[in-house]
Amino acid sequence: MRIGSLADAMRYSTTGLTAERFRMDTISSNLANANSVARPGEEGYRRRAVVLTASENGVKIDGVENDMEHDFQMKYEPGHPFANEKGMVTMSNIDPISEMVDMIGASRAYEANIAAFNSAKGMMNSALQIGKA
Repeated sequence: MRIGSLADAMRYSTTGLTAERFRMDTISSNLANANSVARPGEEGYRRRAVVLTASENGVKIDGVENDMEHDFQMKYEPGHPFANEKGMVTMSNIDPISEMVDMIGASRAYEANIAAFNSAKGMMNSALQIGKA
């Protein structure tokens, strides 16, 4: 086994950690805006999703896309200052339950990358101890 391959494994895990952290930040932003209301004539907050791809160096963040598949939620609140003439308020298109499921997935992936990083680190330390004896 080459030491370089262990360093590569640590680098791949690091890119995974960075990607999952960015994904968790995006999900947090979605959850924070779940109850946001659109002003009259403006579009509401759209759910954002991180696009991750594989690369030679690990995981790459390709970008953030707005969710155009799900419609905005409409809520009847005639007294709301942003309600239209029918008393409807345009909310975001965030489903908090789906966001929590995504958050759990990102958290588990983050933990898996930490475990892989620590395993590679332990193997590298063991390999270095062989040379000391």
